[in-house]
Amino acid sequence: MSRRRFLRLGAGLGAALLIGSARSAQALLPPARRGRVVIVGGGWGGLAAAAHVRKQLPAWEVVLLERAAGFFSLPLSNAWLIDQIPTDFLTRDPVAAAKRLGYMRIETEVQEIDRVARRVLTAAGALAYDYLVLAPGIAEQTGHWVGDDPAAMAALQAFDSAFVSSAALAPLKQRLHGFAGGDIVMSVPPTPYRCPPAPYERACAIGWWLKTHKIPGRLTVLDPGAGMASFRSAFDTLFPDQIRFLPFQNIESVNPFKRIVQTDFDTLHFDTAILAGPQRAGALVARAGLDARDAQGRSTGWADADPRSLQARADERVFVIGDALGLASPLFGHYPKTAHMAVHHGRIAAAGIAARIHDTAFEPFFPESVCWVTDSFTPHEMIRIDTHYRQRGDGAIAQQVEQARENNPRGEEKAWVSGLFGEVFGAA
Repeated sequence: MSRRRFLRLGAGLGAALLIGSARSAQALLPPARRGRVVIVGGGWGGLAAAAHVRKQLPAWEVVLLERAAGFFSLPLSNAWLIDQIPTDFLTRDPVAAAKRLGYMRIETEVQEIDRVARRVLTAAGALAYDYLVLAPGIAEQTGHWVGDDPAAMAALQAFDSAFVSSAALAPLKQRLHGFAGGDIVMSVPPTPYRCPPAPYERACAIGWWLKTHKIPGRLTVLDPGAGMASFRSAFDTLFPDQIRFLPFQNIESVNPFKRIVQTDFDTLHFDTAILAGPQRAGALVARAGLDARDAQGRSTGWADADPRSLQARADERVFVIGDALGLASPLFGHYPKTAHMAVHHGRIAAAGIAARIHDTAFEPFFPESVCWVTDSFTPHEMIRIDTHYRQRGDGAIAQQVEQARENNPRGEEKAWVSGLFGEVFGAA
């Protein structure tokens, strides 16, 4: 790039930043009469926080900020990919839910958090808050696979994992339904990542699709670990010709133009791919100075918040919930990053904020997580995963995980998701 072009681009960028800053400085809403709780992020956790804050603080202003126009459930979306769940079951109208439950929803991009002035800076203007709930979700780190080359990064989007944004699910379904044969490569991200069994369930769904539709293709699953035993058994017994599982494989590079994945053991060519990179909290956490640091002072990529109260350790006016939360316990690491867990986090944050405002004692209750996953679509068989928590005598949080197999389900997974929908969207 020439120096003249670089300066011209720099001047344009500076002007854009000035325009953006001026726009962000304008007040998005007039000052609240009693007080205002702002919630950033309209996923499961943010929606739960908005619903429960509204219930517990009826005189306060509750504002949810979200950039996406609609809502599509990631839970049960793997079954949706292969036409086992209808679209209308997984979609809801978040605007109607906000009106129904009595809080304000603003569709805008959040740019920065000014914790000193207690303001959220958005593309539409600045919004003052008394308490802030951050539910920014996760981001994938894939730049290192392509050397941060902009053209390669753009090409890599064609093989999006659809584990971060529900907007990527429709393109993934189109790819799967248009796949006529060949090689599919799918990667499992290193832990921690969103919904631990989800990649394996998706592999079973794709295996079922290839087998049922007699598509001459094979799915290769690259896992940095050993995988989950129940799903590995399903791969071997149900889909021996459709799924190849390769454990202890770390992706070193991807060439999206030549369609090559290089791991530390193998070179794999693919016709299409579903590539999930390492995950971390949404970028807003680090930009707000709320990310946790390791012993060397490096960012862990996850939010530094108390695992019981969910208050940010750097700011008592900020709560961080859902998938962005960092280490919960040295005994097990992170809470499972699931929709059910995020909804529980929304309840806890709402109760904590209400207790502070009312100046009442509050002992945070423990969250829990329930997850229904399918490892066989024909015959239909499922696994229910329950995760519970308690505090040991030494203060550490202990985790108990229980799994129960259901070989003849009768819609339990739909009832589970319907219960979550009812809590965060209210009665339709």
